[in-house]
Amino acid sequence: MTTFDKGPPALIARHLARLPDLPPEVRSKFWYDWGPILYRGRLSGNPRLLGIASDPGPTERIVGRTLVGDAGQRVQGLLGKIGLTRSYVLVNAFPYALHPSESSSALPLLAYPDQLAWRNRFYDMVTGPGLEAIVAFGRNAQRALELWDHAPAVPTFLVPHPSSHDAGALADSWRAAVPDLRAALTPDPDGVVTGPNYGAEISEADYAPIPATDLPFGMPPWMGDDAWGRRASPSHRNCVARDPSDSEHRLVWQAPRPEDLA
Repeated sequence: MTTFDKGPPALIARHLARLPDLPPEVRSKFWYDWGPILYRGRLSGNPRLLGIASDPGPTERIVGRTLVGDAGQRVQGLLGKIGLTRSYVLVNAFPYALHPSESSSALPLLAYPDQLAWRNRFYDMVTGPGLEAIVAFGRNAQRALELWDHAPAVPTFLVPHPSSHDAGALADSWRAAVPDLRAALTPDPDGVVTGPNYGAEISEADYAPIPATDLPFGMPPWMGDDAWGRRASPSHRNCVARDPSDSEHRLVWQAPRPEDLA
């Protein structure tokens, strides 16, 4: 039987429900009406690795978990290279999807007192004495990490976001981080740390499907694995996209046909 994510424990669920609303003057910077996406992975309070990303996209909205689309499958590939199959938790700097053109102007929001206090408390709640490393993906995540008052004193890695458009710099940074992450982390019992590192760019072999244990009950078996889309002609990297006719309120979700999965 497939095991799915059971959702947050009660204490964390109560905190998640208290996410401060965005101030009206900044809501237009985000796809605000879709609501927030808050985490993926273990909310046991004692993961080995904390990954901080930035803002979730349309695939994440369908699933209700962060880093499950193309960027998330790249992150899952990184987790596999460093021997982690489950001992991680992934969170966001901005829990709302951010319009890319507003990335710089939205950055000060991370320091708003109510947003800062809620986010730092959340990071405190999902980490514990077993934490061995932190990875901050991209500028927004790295700023959120700077603002975390009680960040644990563990090895910290500042790397580009997995959706970076500079493919060479992304691969170079992640390649450089892998040996040090392997040294810092205790692999999961079924983890493998002897596989290949990254090449000159992120390739298909560097992706990994999102495990069902990270997804809520009822997701179709192909959710979290967009290899079929990357093979398609024309290719597409996510099974969910914003409808350009009304990107604020409409998503298009494409399921694979049987022949797409063959």
